[in-house]
Amino acid sequence: MKRRTDEEISAPLYAYDADIRAQYGCFAGVDEAGRGPLCGPVCCAAVILNPDDPIEGVNDSKKLTEKRRDALYEEITKRALAYKIIFISPQEIDERNILWATMDGMAQAVAGLEGNRVPAGLQIPAQPVVKGDATSASIGAASILAKVSRDRYMLELDKQYPQYQLARHKGYPTKLHYELIAQYGI
Repeated sequence: MKRRTDEEISAPLYAYDADIRAQYGCFAGVDEAGRGPLCGPVCCAAVILNPDDPIEGVNDSKKLTEKRRDALYEEITKRALAYKIIFISPQEIDERNILWATMDGMAQAVAGLEGNRVPAGLQIPAQPVVKGDATSASIGAASILAKVSRDRYMLELDKQYPQYQLARHKGYPTKLHYELIAQYGI
């Protein structure tokens, strides 16, 4: 079976974005990483890609290797028209619950896009897109920024708490993570 090129992978995602831009004029993709782990923040990202400068290989972050995500992260942050990354702390998640903390993080990411100015009270059209990170280049780019940012944060946290081996599981509920929590506590 022939492996698809980066352009073949990204083309339908950019076509989806073009259809949305044709309707609304502008399109920001928004996604999050970190709703499933047992520790660490949720990271939300919003991205406005340049339709005249497509970044080949953009896709759902879960479909990419860590090395490829890191390379695309650099490309996205250099070439996107605008992007914003927001971290939602575990404390805020505990206070508000994971859903509402994440929704607020996504709203903050969109509001923080450079050049984003909206008159007070004006409603911006928004819609959830099921499997959006594999449907839209902009949402896929946001998923990459969120995932890489959160993973990098967890690597720093691993330096502070090496006994939990966060570099290996990034806080996700793996067998190892449960064993280490049982051994060292929360």
